[in-house]
Parts: sequence; structure tokens; C-alpha cells
Amino acid sequence: MALTTACGSGDRTDAAPVANDKVQAGSGSGYGDDSGADKGQAGGDGYGYDSKGDSNRPAAQGAPARALALRQSPELGPVVTDSKGMALYRFDKDTAEPPNSACSGACATTWPPVPADDATAASGMAASSLGSVTRADGTKQLTIGGWPAYRYAKDTAPGDTKGHGVGGTWNAFAPDGKKATAGPAADVSVFDQPKLGKLLVDKEGRTVYRFNKDSAWPMRFGCNGACLDTWKPVGPADESKLAGVPEKLISTVTRPDGSKQLAVDCWPVYTFSGDKQPGDVNGQGKMGTWFAVSPEGKKITSPATG
Repeated sequence: MALTTACGSGDRTDAAPVANDKVQAGSGSGYGDDSGADKGQAGGDGYGYDSKGDSNRPAAQGAPARALALRQSPELGPVVTDSKGMALYRFDKDTAEPPNSACSGACATTWPPVPADDATAASGMAASSLGSVTRADGTKQLTIGGWPAYRYAKDTAPGDTKGHGVGGTWNAFAPDGKKATAGPAADVSVFDQPKLGKLLVDKEGRTVYRFNKDSAWPMRFGCNGACLDTWKPVGPADESKLAGVPEKLISTVTRPDGSKQLAVDCWPVYTFSGDKQPGDVNGQGKMGTWFAVSPEGKKITSPATG
């Protein structure tokens, strides 16, 4: 059920909106073979590789990651990918302090180590989270949060996360280097952005913003017309699909055209067309009037400290 919490002296869905059109904005054996311990089945030792080999794995599996990206998974939330959109994984039998890779030989055929050269962090990741470890063969492998990074040979298309949960020991990377967390995507949740700190995102992982030229009470909408080509109103949220944000802050408002929009602490919120992946905050501070929103419902006007 969509939230319709009241704001101010009345329910925001009943408030009369006022438009201001003057404001516009520019594997069994334990190795992942056919007998079966993939996805954590009993009997495996967690290495999760195919004992028959993966002779048909794409050549790109051993390529540099280059510019990392974050991709929103409906099941896992934001996961780290390489520049081609292929998911990166961590292995529980490795260690992060100090970094060490336990996957070699046939394991490294199914789980190709990601080279460390040319990798750069996504905007939703701390640059300091990237590093490298020297493998037994002398090559440098990328680490994220200290954990060696791998691709999975059975992922064949951008967005695949078939390796998550294999052997009960392989997991896709979350932006902070931890394991991506299985669970349904929330309509509104909290993301820890390296520059701005904790902020609110929609179900696609996109940063949400509020606009100074709107007003919370009385209800006014400053973004109309061409402004909406750049700043997209966020749709209403389901009260059962909130993560990290108090329900009392979430409501639904009615726009001048009759459409419904999510509001946080009674302020209408939007996404920015210039944000291309989870963690992007390219809309922050635009024209001195657009700001990301904190988990407390306040606008964020300065970078995180500490």
C-alpha cells in the first residue's frame, strides 16, 4: 500500500498544489561440478569451480576491469561491476587482512581473477577501497575492501549475478567491499555515498533530490514543464518497502497534473537525468537549489566529514 502520511495541517494528497512554471532546469564434490554443490548445496568445500573446466568462457573474463560501475540488482541491491557491466565477486576462503587469494588452478578458470591494472572506482565507491594483491604466479589482482576480486565464467551478459551464493562462499561485491545482501529492493533505502555520506535512494538505487523552489507547506511545485525533462518525480513508496528511513517521513503528494509523487519530510523528491548509476550525485548543488536528501529527511548541503 502506498504511503499517504499527512504533512503539516493536512494530508498532502489532499493539498492543493500550486505550479510555478517560471522555474525550469536546464557445485557435490565441492568444486561446482555436475554432481553438485553450486549455490551452497551440501557436500561441497566451497570452492565452487567446474572440474570439467570452462573452455568456452569469454576472453573478456581476464581483461582489466577499467572504470568500475555500480549496477542495481533487484535481488541484491547495488553490486560492483567492471566497465562492461560484468559482476565482480569475493571468495570467503580468501582473506582481506592481509589480502590473499585462495583460488588458483581450475578454480581460477571458473573464477578468473580480475587484473589490478587500470581499475578505477565508481562514483559510489571510495577510491581508497581499491588495491591489489600479488598472486602466486606474480600477477597483480584487484582487491576491493582488501578482498581479491573475480569474475564468474558462467556470467555471460551484463547484469548476470549467477555466481552469487555458489558453494555458499562466493558473493557479489557491494560498493563498500562487503557481500551484497540478498533481499528485495526497497522503494526507498539508504546508500552510503563516499562524498556526501548517507543519503536516500529510490528502488533503482538512484539518488533522490529536493528542490529549494518547491515548498513543503503550503504545497508548491517549482519544477514543471521542461524542468521535468531533467528532474524526474519519484513515484509513491510502499510502506512495506522502506529500508533505513522512518515511515513517518514518507508520504505521497499530488502534482498539478494529478500524478502522484513521493515526498520525504513533506518535500517532493526527484531523480536527476545526469545520474547514470547507483551512487552518482551529479545533481548535488545544481543551480544552488537541488540537494540530496539525508535519512532524516534533511537536505545535504556539504560533503561528509571524518
